[in-house]
Amino acid sequence: MVIGGDGYCGWATALHLSNKGYEVAIVDNLVRRLFDHQLGLDSLTPIASIQNRIRRWKSLTGKTIQLYVGDICDFEFLSEAFKSFEPDSVVHFGEQRSAPYSMIDRSRAVFTQHNNVIGTLNVLFAIKEFSEECHLVKLGTMGEYGTPNIDIEEGFITITHNGRTDTLPYPKQASSFYHLSKVHDSHNIAFTCKAWGIRATDLNQGVVYGVRTDETAMHGELSNRFDYDGIFGTALNRFCVQAAVGHPLTVYGKGGQTRGYLDIRDTVQCVELAIVNPAKPGEFRVFNQFTEQFSVNELAKLVMAAGAKLGLEVQTKSVPNPRVEAEEHYYNAKHTKLMELGLEPHLLLDSLLDSLLNFAVQYKDRVDTAQIMPNVSWKKMSTKPKTVSV
Repeated sequence: MVIGGDGYCGWATALHLSNKGYEVAIVDNLVRRLFDHQLGLDSLTPIASIQNRIRRWKSLTGKTIQLYVGDICDFEFLSEAFKSFEPDSVVHFGEQRSAPYSMIDRSRAVFTQHNNVIGTLNVLFAIKEFSEECHLVKLGTMGEYGTPNIDIEEGFITITHNGRTDTLPYPKQASSFYHLSKVHDSHNIAFTCKAWGIRATDLNQGVVYGVRTDETAMHGELSNRFDYDGIFGTALNRFCVQAAVGHPLTVYGKGGQTRGYLDIRDTVQCVELAIVNPAKPGEFRVFNQFTEQFSVNELAKLVMAAGAKLGLEVQTKSVPNPRVEAEEHYYNAKHTKLMELGLEPHLLLDSLLDSLLNFAVQYKDRVDTAQIMPNVSWKKMSTKPKTVSV
């Protein structure tokens, strides 16, 4: 069961697992598409309806993906989906996943926390009630850790204090209401593993880039979404679109912000590795899910160099940072557990960056340049609902 299977990571994952022979169901309330309508946004790539996507997949492969359209915050709906599909594994992507969205105004902050925390709680109760052996694979975020001045471990850290030693959850320093919702999820999952014997893997994912997997490239109606705006677009995807339309790359502040990054093809590979190698009953595992670390300035230089090879004149521009974050900091995060399970990463080589840039150039006529600059400020959040589109 792929919750949030109509979204960026969820759609690619659902197709990948179906292609590998798993029986797959998608559970989604389609609210991500509603956000685009409300905010005047659109994917760079045209994306088909979820029903047409699934029909096209069956016509190409003969494989059926079941669809349950509804809200996991509605426990009655979720219960019926669980009883109908009887999942052995639940891959949970079904959350509002944008930090800027959670910082637009009070109503979006409340929605993010309610949707993410209550939805995950409902999933935990559904597993307890209807499928005790089910393995939960939950998408967390590296953003839970913040940017501490020590190495980031995978979920847990062993410390000695006043002569006594213990292994404890790694301290969390979330930087938005979205990231805080993920921290609450992690605590709730860890508690239910201890109290109810649930088996769970928390995938603390870095920033994802790219759009194509083997499956989404099979037909236009299987295309994944490609966000480039200041609310849902991740850094590398945004830079490639900016380069394609001749807009200076928007480097926030000093540009020293460093994070873990991974290709969308590695996202689906990591999820499958977690499913194939499940947690034990009562075990709460944490895997840091990324393959490389880059600062914003390093990404900008890579895009500038790749753009030059394609004949694009790419410039950078420092813009006031809309976020509250350290712009220069130490960052060294461990990420060995998925590698030990067999992850074969797609690294950000020149050829891959060329492909991503070419993809952005192909669809540049669909770019709304009014959506490129950031327009959500952490410090200027409103109590009143506000429209942020132009």
